[in-house]
Amino acid sequence: MVELSDYQRQEKVGEGTYGVVYKALDTKHNNRVVALKKIRLESEDEGVPSTAIREISLLKEMKNDNIVRLYDIIHSDSHKLYLVFEFLDLDLKKYMESIPPQSNTGLEPQMVKRFMNQLIRGIKHCHAHRVLHRDLKPQNLLIDKEGNLKLADFGLARAFGVPLRAYTHEVVTLWYRAPEILLGGKQYSTGVDMWSVGCIFAEMCNRKPLFPGDSEIDEIFRIFRILGTPNETVWSDVNYLPDFKPGFPQWKKRDLKEFVPSLDANGIDLLEQMLIYDPSKRISAKRALVHPYFRDDSDDGENHDIFGQNGLAQGGTNFSIEKRLDEGVVGEDVNFSRSINMG
Repeated sequence: MVELSDYQRQEKVGEGTYGVVYKALDTKHNNRVVALKKIRLESEDEGVPSTAIREISLLKEMKNDNIVRLYDIIHSDSHKLYLVFEFLDLDLKKYMESIPPQSNTGLEPQMVKRFMNQLIRGIKHCHAHRVLHRDLKPQNLLIDKEGNLKLADFGLARAFGVPLRAYTHEVVTLWYRAPEILLGGKQYSTGVDMWSVGCIFAEMCNRKPLFPGDSEIDEIFRIFRILGTPNETVWSDVNYLPDFKPGFPQWKKRDLKEFVPSLDANGIDLLEQMLIYDPSKRISAKRALVHPYFRDDSDDGENHDIFGQNGLAQGGTNFSIEKRLDEGVVGEDVNFSRSINMG
């Protein structure tokens, strides 16, 4: 049986939606580095819900190259729960922020394509096992030293719920939340994750969020201003959603190319299919993977190393993941506005 004493805590590395994350050494496995996540419970007096334990136990079986591996669950006593994950130093948000400020475009198109492919592969695996994320955002897309993207926190929403507010200073971001959730819908489908993927897709291209709302109504209206105010023609069930009002302002749909100019025609088409209002018509992960966007005209069947020998390459410059980690890019108090020496 795994005990908390098997792990030697090193340092606090973050605080997210579900609790505090520590870097730790696993003394039972040659001191491998792990992420020890202490789950914050709504009421510690009531202990850990048995349903949560069951849900989390299922996640141990989720083994995929693009999903952060859950090694163990530690139920130290009736009031504490720790999850032991594979340790990854860098997330997509910090990676995008660490690119020099003078580079005012998004990530390189081939890098966006690679990250999107890996992201959707991870989601396809989870959806095939009937597990939703419901809170996808760049902060929980982690990147390893070889430049592979992996999904973190999959399934935790079902086990613990998605709180309205984070326990840190920031409000849980609404920028990636699907309209059916924003409008009060209670029935979730795989479409909620695919909407989030679309928002992340646009953000990687622009290096800024597509719908950066500061409240639920502001978020809804930002979506409407770009995609048009929905009606029963485009979304048959919209009038049944609790928070949809017939008196909402009427905006016309605009061309997404205006807002994501770096995307080619296939990229815009894929993005549009991810941002369809009706979740039943939104593209699935399985269909997204065979979309023409992922067919590279220069592809000769070989797996090209677009990341170079030493990690991620950006803008023709070797952007080594190991170098970024050595420079402390992932430290909690790093000032990302400074110019970073790419070397």
